[in-house]
Amino acid sequence: MAPAQTRALRIVLVTSSYNYIADGVALTLNRLVGYLEQQGVEVRVFTPTAETPAFAHNGTIVPVPSMPLPGRPEYRLVPRMPGGIKRELLEFAPDIIHIAVPDLLGQAALALANANRIPVVATYHTRYETYLRHYWYLAPFEGLLTRMLRRFYGACREVYVPSDSTRDALLADGLKNNFKPWPRGIETDRFNPRLRSAAWRARLGIGEDELVVLHVSRLVREKRLDTLTAALQQLTMPHRVVIVGNGPDRGFVEAELPHAIFTGFLGGDELTAAYASSDIFFFPSDSESFGNVTLEAMASGLPCVCADATGSRSLVVDGQTGFLAPPDDAAAFAHHITALAMDAGLRTRMGQAARARALTFSWDETLARMLGYYRALLAGTAP
Repeated sequence: MAPAQTRALRIVLVTSSYNYIADGVALTLNRLVGYLEQQGVEVRVFTPTAETPAFAHNGTIVPVPSMPLPGRPEYRLVPRMPGGIKRELLEFAPDIIHIAVPDLLGQAALALANANRIPVVATYHTRYETYLRHYWYLAPFEGLLTRMLRRFYGACREVYVPSDSTRDALLADGLKNNFKPWPRGIETDRFNPRLRSAAWRARLGIGEDELVVLHVSRLVREKRLDTLTAALQQLTMPHRVVIVGNGPDRGFVEAELPHAIFTGFLGGDELTAAYASSDIFFFPSDSESFGNVTLEAMASGLPCVCADATGSRSLVVDGQTGFLAPPDDAAAFAHHITALAMDAGLRTRMGQAARARALTFSWDETLARMLGYYRALLAGTAP
C-alpha cells in the first residue's frame, strides 16, 4: 500500500546488528537511520540489544529478545519473533519493511510482511556463505545456505548490493536479479592523509622513518587471518606491522606475529590517525561485500594490497591504487607488499590515486539514493 499523503513515510528496519557491536553493518545502518529521520521519515528499528551498547545509536529501537550466538557470543541470535513484537511492528503500520540480515529474525520479518502484504526490501552486507568455509564443522552446509539465500532474497521486492563484484557473485550463485546498487560512502575530511602523526607513531614505538604495514578488521578467521599471517611472515625487508581490531582469533594472530603491534579496537581520532600514520594497507579477506576499511585506507592516502574478491575488486584498481592477489596466495601478497615497501615513489603515486578514487564515494548521494528507492517502490505499487 502506498503511504498516505497526510503522514510521514514509515520504515521498519529489522536487523540482528545495530548498536551492541561496532561492526560495518551496524555503523552503516545507523548512518542510514540518522539520515532518514533528518528527512522526516519515521523509523523503528527491531533488533537485539545488549546491556552495554557499543556506541550511541540513532533512531528508536524496539528490543527483540535474543541470546548469544553459539560459538560467537559477541553476536546475538533471535530464535523467534514473539507475538508482542509482531503486534508492535504491525501497529506502527510501516510502508516498507527493510531487512538487513537473512537470519531467523529476518526470516520471521519476511513471513510477517508477506502475510500482511507489506513490501519488503533488503540490503546485502556480507558474503555469509563464504564464512562457512573457514569452520570445518559448518563447511558441508554451504550449499544449503546458498539455497536459503536464493529463497530469502528472491522473495524481496528489491535487494540493494554495495558493489558490482558482489552482484556478479550472487548472480553466479543463482540468485534472482532483483538487485540495485547501493555503494557506501566515506567521510573524506575525517579519513585524510593530512592526519599523519609522528606523535601517534612514537606512542607505539615506531620510528619516523620506519615502514608500517597496517591491517584493520575484526580478528576472526573468515577475514583470512591464515593468509594475513603467512604473507607477513614472508616479508624480509625492514618493516613494522600494526594490527587494529579485536576478536576471538586474536590469540592466533599474536602467536603467528609476535613482533606485531596490536592496538585493539580503535575509533574516532585514534582510528583516523592509525590509517594516516601508516604506509601500506593489507587486507586479504574474501568475505566482504564492499570493504569499508579498504575505502577508509584509500581515503587516508594508503596504497592497498587486497584480495581479488568481492568488495575489494570494486574498490582497488589493480596496478593504480594498489594491488590485488588471490585470497589464498600468501606469496603473491608478500610480493606486492615488498614492491611497495621498496619503492617510495610507487607508494606515493598509488596513495594519491587511492585518495582520488575515494573522493568519488559520497555518503550524501548514497543515503539519498536509498530514500529514492523507497519512494520509487511505493509509487510503483500505488493503486
